[in-house]
Amino acid sequence: MPLFSKSPPPATTTTTKTSSSSFLHRNRTPSPPPQRKSSLFSSRRRSPSPVGRHTTTTSRTSTSSISGTSGGGLRNVLHRSGEDASIVAARERVLLAERREKEADQALAIARTAVRDARESVKLLEKEAKEEARLAKIKQSQASSLSKREHGLGRHGHA
Repeated sequence: MPLFSKSPPPATTTTTKTSSSSFLHRNRTPSPPPQRKSSLFSSRRRSPSPVGRHTTTTSRTSTSSISGTSGGGLRNVLHRSGEDASIVAARERVLLAERREKEADQALAIARTAVRDARESVKLLEKEAKEEARLAKIKQSQASSLSKREHGLGRHGHA
């Protein structure tokens, strides 16, 4: 059939003789439906077949679902039962990764706080140890001076 022809190709008729009977059978290939007049930008489908109507109805239904004018609104379009399983699985992996990353961030913040607290504790211990060492030196010097004074006692033989 030529590309721009307006007439459909003729229906072909084949005659075959079957081995089981002596009758001639005619097999007729169905001819395509007659060409309809249509423009480039519009296609008028006035097909009496229920398939054509169903396709058109399905088209309208999905369009209204996408635009959010149906009863369920945009939620119907985003409902997971209509999505590809690989998309759902990938979304779940991404959500799990985000949740784990958030937990890791929280754990990191807790760990940093613990490290900061530990460093402050060590600094406080060092400061306390220095103070105790300073007080111990003072105490030692005072004890040493008392010891020197104590050497002078008992010279009369009373000990």
